[in-house]
Amino acid sequence: MLVQKLRVQRGWSQEQLAELAGISVRTVQRIERGRRANPESLKALGAVFEIDFSRLQETAMSDPKSADLPTEEALALARVRKVKEFWVHLIQFVVLMPMFVIGNLLTTPDQLWCLWVLLAWGPAVGLHALAVFNRISFLDGAWERREVEKLLGRRL
Repeated sequence: MLVQKLRVQRGWSQEQLAELAGISVRTVQRIERGRRANPESLKALGAVFEIDFSRLQETAMSDPKSADLPTEEALALARVRKVKEFWVHLIQFVVLMPMFVIGNLLTTPDQLWCLWVLLAWGPAVGLHALAVFNRISFLDGAWERREVEKLLGRRL
């Protein structure tokens, strides 16, 4: 989360950070999600952020949810990441679905297999939106807390 905070403070996209650090975008995404990073990647990121790479290394080895960030910052960064993932999912659907329809009509117009894709993927995008924007009340944070309290047999 520290890498994400530093990146967002500078107004950089993941792609820009990856390019500046000379690492892959996928590596940046993994590090921001709290996965372990190799020392070379951390050194490159430390150089870009102009901080000692050991600070990034300590953060990577600690609990990724805490990552030296106040709770509200960690929650806000996680929330923004979920919203961004939804928008990417929606854009993929909007761009690819017409391509599937056109491909289907050009190759096998007598078999409309693209409808199966639409019937599966469309509701999935809708459910993703409902979950991200807290419209499914039984899957929100309060529900999670209640379930954890049930399992623990006590209040958090």
